[in-house]
Amino acid sequence: MTTNGFWSHPLVETAGYFSVVVLCLVVSMVLFELVTKYNNWEEIKKGNLAVAMATGGKIFGVTNIFHYSIRQHNSLFEMLGWGLYGFVLLIFAYLLFEFLTPKFKVDEEIENDNRSIGFISLTISVGLSFVIGASIT
Repeated sequence: MTTNGFWSHPLVETAGYFSVVVLCLVVSMVLFELVTKYNNWEEIKKGNLAVAMATGGKIFGVTNIFHYSIRQHNSLFEMLGWGLYGFVLLIFAYLLFEFLTPKFKVDEEIENDNRSIGFISLTISVGLSFVIGASIT
């Protein structure tokens, strides 16, 4: 097997995509941690279901965007570029959600375990990830 054949083997490609997406997921979770006013993992540890739902929606949203990006692009770099672009759009959507709800602060409600806001946050992340993913070309 040549070196070129090695890198194009499905097992190696899968491991490569998996590794890159897991790394991007970790980075995205760190960035989401910076965007929110509360500590996601500390709140989840305390049993805050609203934070768990919002965080789970973000994880699903990011990985779903990368799912679409892997399906649509033949190179790791194209997949990474489009996946990161989709992630930026997902962060924008989160900030837009906060802006479009002037009667309450989304972060404060989620931190206070308002499960209805946590569920809406989850739904926005998941729902828009399908829209973003479908539009990746």
